[in-house]
Amino acid sequence: MQNILITGCSSGIGLQTAITLKNNGIKVYASARDEKDVKMLEDLGFKTFKIDVRNKNEISYALKTILETDKTIDAVFNNAGYGQPGAVEDISVEVLKEQFDTNVFGLHELTIQTMKIFRKQGYGKLIQHSSVLGIIALKFRGAYNASKYAIEGLCDTLRLETSNSDIFISTINTGPVTSKFRQNALNSFIKNIKIEGSFWENTYKNEVKSRLESTEDKSTFNLPATSVANIVLKILNSKKPKPRYYVTKATHILGFAKRVLSQNWLDKLLTKI
Repeated sequence: MQNILITGCSSGIGLQTAITLKNNGIKVYASARDEKDVKMLEDLGFKTFKIDVRNKNEISYALKTILETDKTIDAVFNNAGYGQPGAVEDISVEVLKEQFDTNVFGLHELTIQTMKIFRKQGYGKLIQHSSVLGIIALKFRGAYNASKYAIEGLCDTLRLETSNSDIFISTINTGPVTSKFRQNALNSFIKNIKIEGSFWENTYKNEVKSRLESTEDKSTFNLPATSVANIVLKILNSKKPKPRYYVTKATHILGFAKRVLSQNWLDKLLTKI
């Protein structure tokens, strides 16, 4: 039986992936940042850990405990993350650091600790959750765009450094998927962006805030969280998983546009989204 550690399982993609894998015979170690979510996962029958990816000791404890129990770790899904909305000019350095602390530095801490294990045992699958916004950028998502672009650079490099080995690095570029991502982004927006007096004040009030507050998934390309869960299952069932997986038509369309359009034409397209 394969095993996997998943971060960010409090809801949405992480939780659904944990459920899907467990239902398909994978031994899942599901983790979350908050104690109440860890308890929820325990009640669902998962082996759990409290992991805030910004805390290297919590990461170390989880990996050490898994090794003591199973002797090996087959896969890790670096899923934890959140989005910080706001125009680039309204994002302070401190807020940008907060975004990177979780999305990039937290992911990287789990990556380097996992790689030590994978190198020693000679194999493993590291699944990194990026985004369509790691391929293209959209307005008012600068901090999140930057964090996902950073993940892309780390993943592309690590993949080259693990070539000709049985360690596989797979990046998932997810488009619009049903989750609590929008609600969490709204909380970060309200907390960290000063709307009053901003050049973008009217846009924030009339467009950005209303979009984040909407409980409807209006995107034509929106998919359920199972769309990502099924990709992770596919990776675990593959002897040689692909280096990259696109999820949702939006990712395929925008990824294609990035390859074929000039920068000026791509910018014209993206400013309309």
